[in-house]
Amino acid sequence: MKFSTKALALAVLSSTATMAMAEDTALSKLGVSFSGSAAVTSDYRFRGITQTQNDPAVQAGFTLSHSSGVYGGLWGSNVNFGTPDPHLEIDPFIGYSTTLDGFASKPVLDVGVWYYNYPSASDLNWAELYGKLTFKNALTEGDSILTNINYTNDYAGVKADSWNINVGYSVPFGATGFGGVANVGYTTVDEDKYSFNGDDNYVDWKVGVTYTLKSIPTVTAELAAIGTNTETDGLSHAQKRAVETGAVFTLTKAF
Repeated sequence: MKFSTKALALAVLSSTATMAMAEDTALSKLGVSFSGSAAVTSDYRFRGITQTQNDPAVQAGFTLSHSSGVYGGLWGSNVNFGTPDPHLEIDPFIGYSTTLDGFASKPVLDVGVWYYNYPSASDLNWAELYGKLTFKNALTEGDSILTNINYTNDYAGVKADSWNINVGYSVPFGATGFGGVANVGYTTVDEDKYSFNGDDNYVDWKVGVTYTLKSIPTVTAELAAIGTNTETDGLSHAQKRAVETGAVFTLTKAF
């Protein structure tokens, strides 16, 4: 990984520490709360497709949330698309979250805009609208169902319309500290401007096990199988590995 990876981790972690200390003073008086996370992963996968040529990534981010439901933040990771640039992704986002108290299940509605930003390759930048619904304690105590739909008219910076639909589920395995995660997503794009090895759509999936450290409850380890059904005929070995199912290990520290 290049120096930008280390710089990203140090910068965001430094910001995280500063924000956390400020939360108990000025931020809390303004109705603002701070949250963040830092992670290392064996492969940065975005909707099933590697963003680092199947190499490790360092990732971090933070969110500032107002009591009104409005929030904004920044998330970053090293990337490698097999080209000289970019090496860094820094994504700002802004949104609004609220609990729908009128429904018995009290789902959480979350809408916003996410901007995929590559400082050294701005032609790849693109923005995406998202809407999410989260249902907690849906099937058993402590579980969660997440559904989301995303839309952009500039997928991967090529002015292509694209939709993504995803459904995810997480559940704790009693009080063991272990849990299970699974999700399936569907992405479609304007084939005249972009394609996934000749197709205008693909399905991605993830199935894994998590473990939350009892001695450090803010640290979670995850081992998951992640992949897609993208057609691989005619692709190089590296291109096939980018979309085929692989094991991904991630260690995350929440703040």
